[in-house]
Amino acid sequence: MGTWRNGSGVLTVGTGAGSREVPLRIAASYGARARGLLGADGVDGALLITPCGSVHTFRMRFAIDVAYLDREFTVLAVRTMRPGRLGLPRPRARHVVEAEAGAMERWGVRPGTRLRVMATDGAGATGPVTDGGHGPR
Repeated sequence: MGTWRNGSGVLTVGTGAGSREVPLRIAASYGARARGLLGADGVDGALLITPCGSVHTFRMRFAIDVAYLDREFTVLAVRTMRPGRLGLPRPRARHVVEAEAGAMERWGVRPGTRLRVMATDGAGATGPVTDGGHGPR
């Protein structure tokens, strides 16, 4: 199993012609995970926090959708959280995706959906972050 790194990427929801690609920021270090979306006025796309099993919205300026993911990037639950809330821990959750409220429904993210994450390097090329659902590279 590899190590996650802070950076950017693409979140893909669905497969084939019906798939949707969403810009993604990856927060893997302690500092980036702790900061998350705090102090932001919005988010362009989504934020992947890894590892993560629960989140809070204290000091947040806007409501967010939160998707809890297992090790294979299968959605366990999706919740909308207003600012000033503490989310319940999800025992099987290993990753969390955050986006502006309403985004998950528009993208078709619901329990049972399998997501794919691609990291983007500085040159704009993409490479898989996930290894067939067996963890990051």
